[in-house]
Amino acid sequence: MEIPKRFEPKEAEEKWYRHWMETGYFRSVPDEREPYTVVIPPPNVTGVLHMGHMLNNTIQDVLVRRARMQGKNACWVPGTDHASIATEAKVVRLLGEQGIKKSAIGREEFLKHAFAWKEKYGGVILEQLKKLGASCDWERTRFTMEPDLSDAVIDVFIDLHKKGLVYRGLRMVNWDPVALTAVSDEEVIHKEVNSKLYYLRYAVEGALDEWVTIATTRPETILGDTAVAVHPEDERYTHLKGKRVLVPLIGRSIPVIFDAYVEREFGTGALKVTPAHDVNDYELGKKHQLETIDILEPNGTLSPAAQLYIGEDRFVVRKKIAKQLEAEGYLVKTEDIVNKVGTSERTDAVIEPRLSLQWFVKMSELAKPALEVVKDGRVKLHPQKFVNTYTYWMENVRDWCISRQLWWGQRIPAWYNDAGDAAVCRTEAEAIAQFKAAGQSTNGIHQDEDVVDTWFSSWLWPISVFDGFKDPDNADIKYYYPTNDLVTAPEILFFWVARMIMAGMEYRDEVPFKNVYLTGIVRDKIGRKMSKSLGNSPDPLDLIAKYGADGVRVGMLLTSPAGNDLPYDDSLCEQGRNFSNKIWNAFRLVKGWTVAQQEQPAGHAAAVAWMRSRVDRTTAELDGLYDQFRISEALMTTYKLIWDDLCSWYLESIKPAYAEGASQPIDAATYEATIGLFEDVLCLLHPYMPFLTEDLWHHLRERKEGEDIIVAAWPKGGAGDAKLEAEVQHAFDLVSAVRAVRNERGLSPKEPLQVGPSGSTPLSAASAALVDKLANTGALAGSFGSIPAGATAVFSGATEYAVLLPQMDAAAEAKKAEEELTYLRGFLSSVEKKLGNERFVSGAPPQVLENERKKKADAEAKIKALEERLAVLR
Repeated sequence: MEIPKRFEPKEAEEKWYRHWMETGYFRSVPDEREPYTVVIPPPNVTGVLHMGHMLNNTIQDVLVRRARMQGKNACWVPGTDHASIATEAKVVRLLGEQGIKKSAIGREEFLKHAFAWKEKYGGVILEQLKKLGASCDWERTRFTMEPDLSDAVIDVFIDLHKKGLVYRGLRMVNWDPVALTAVSDEEVIHKEVNSKLYYLRYAVEGALDEWVTIATTRPETILGDTAVAVHPEDERYTHLKGKRVLVPLIGRSIPVIFDAYVEREFGTGALKVTPAHDVNDYELGKKHQLETIDILEPNGTLSPAAQLYIGEDRFVVRKKIAKQLEAEGYLVKTEDIVNKVGTSERTDAVIEPRLSLQWFVKMSELAKPALEVVKDGRVKLHPQKFVNTYTYWMENVRDWCISRQLWWGQRIPAWYNDAGDAAVCRTEAEAIAQFKAAGQSTNGIHQDEDVVDTWFSSWLWPISVFDGFKDPDNADIKYYYPTNDLVTAPEILFFWVARMIMAGMEYRDEVPFKNVYLTGIVRDKIGRKMSKSLGNSPDPLDLIAKYGADGVRVGMLLTSPAGNDLPYDDSLCEQGRNFSNKIWNAFRLVKGWTVAQQEQPAGHAAAVAWMRSRVDRTTAELDGLYDQFRISEALMTTYKLIWDDLCSWYLESIKPAYAEGASQPIDAATYEATIGLFEDVLCLLHPYMPFLTEDLWHHLRERKEGEDIIVAAWPKGGAGDAKLEAEVQHAFDLVSAVRAVRNERGLSPKEPLQVGPSGSTPLSAASAALVDKLANTGALAGSFGSIPAGATAVFSGATEYAVLLPQMDAAAEAKKAEEELTYLRGFLSSVEKKLGNERFVSGAPPQVLENERKKKADAEAKIKALEERLAVLR
């Protein structure tokens, strides 16, 4: 079968993905095989493919495809997250464009619009993942708001409430004034910004011209002040015990309180206390029984309680009030500062601390087993450096605010009567029964308006996708759970990974996965995180169209070790595409050869044995790298095996001679061995380049139905033949040395050069034949004893060889030998210093020491040979 001149990625991608889908290779059902299970980190249903998805899902697909080839029952579960805040914002915007207000149509009608939007636009990203080659079991696609998964969320909420782990309380929360909802601590991004520090003075009530000065970055919040706090031992303020001060502009009389919380050395030592708008102030307010005055509306405008600037935006008021404070003599000074401001991860709005009645999960008890399983290795984090981060978070865990003031999501299963009593249950009928049983009112019953945090559904993902809450003993959950590997980003290690572990331990008494591979962040050439707002992120589908899916997959993984950021440049994908072309051309070369039943040359036999050893040993090395989740390194090892060993050396070693205007035939034994080697190499490459490898697999031989590379057996690694590899590598190094002599002297490759060792050689006749074929040396001469006149010396390892030259300039050869001798003496000195260092010798691994000693012996042998050579030349 003739191979086309060029690999056409688009054609291959469409052809083979359709074939894999139609053949059902991605489908998984429980059977007698060992399961290999991965659940996709569900992308937002609103999302489209970005570079982070490309990296993450390529790694998942690499792991899944290899497991499938290992004979495991590979199950990769896809799905999407309903993304409460992001989706609701999109639907609200869409309705707004039609002149419809969310509040005007009510909850039920709004949800109809939201589901209609989801059906029309949601899940685009899953279709895009197919373009990448993702081998998910698409029949298992789940959505976090589908009925069964929503039921699981409600059941868990009710269960945790019964256990006392879910509670409702008035707490200071992070409030997003754009999304109009509370967000968790983990959804707040702290950014450094340029700000102003305003020093304001408060008049002491009843005193003549006595003032207390405080400093604040938020002067608008003085309108909610209910105290000024100082340290009890601060002598500057002890005379103010029992006194009160007046809030600037509005003249509200507030007490001076004394509390050790105040840092005397910081600023003026006096602190304004605004319990409704600062977490620490709230705690001080509770302790000192202060009034709480909420001066902000949910949308960030000032409320009637502020008395001034009612209805105006907080940031507009900040500028206005600063001018008024200055004009009326309350502003002492301002300073330019850099401080950290919390912003919403979803909307980028500046977060307001806000006192709100919300639902929370008690985390301390749930966190203990989740920390233990990471510490004892039942869940392994790759790279391990993230264990410290995980441990810190889990040991300092705070209660999780899970209620969101939205409509898109699972509605909180809490019901209230006209007296404000609450019943947590599924239905209104159950609520009535609970109220009756407690002797409480059954009038005015209504359900909580809020929904649960999106993460409260996704923390159940590894269990809920297998319906483990609906039926805890169903065949799927028993077979696929716990899953094997999770691939995700470090920034959601606590958001999602830790919580999934908590849920797994709480509801299955088992970890949800055994390994967590944490990717890095994809950055541009100057180190910035790729994002739409910066305009520095290419469209992944454009990259696939330009470089092919395989080229992009390789490009993404060439420089992305676990936990380290990926410095992306289009040249990486170009390198991936070039690699595709290199392999394609190598196969075209081989398939173009004529095969004959003839004796196998000794050099061919040596090359085949060497390449077989390289493939076996590299396969074993790759297995070790996969076990350690060194995916990028495994790709580079595969890349070098193909580019260097297979294409640069092996094919050159066996390529039929060209004589009388035509290529000579190759012996059948070498050809068949080569096809077998190619098959193994394609199998090793398949997880990274699925389309190219499947295409070439079918060009290599006629295949029966079901004989596709996607389900071909993963090659078995072996120890290889180290002695043979060393010998053939010695031959290749000698070839490189002879070629260098030709290049330096402008000698034609067609001109034979006689080569022989000055002493003994490790080369057998078979490997010596490779030298002849690749360097045009004829049969190796016997030992010269020393380098004869009219020859130059080259080395392979520590073995010296003479290359007889047609004409030789003795002075030039002597100069060259002197330069090499100077270099080698310096190199030997550095090695001897290292070996003379007691700390190095005592601390270095045995293999490292052995390598250094070998370097020393090789350098000494080369120096001795060069000194003898110089004596002859002189």
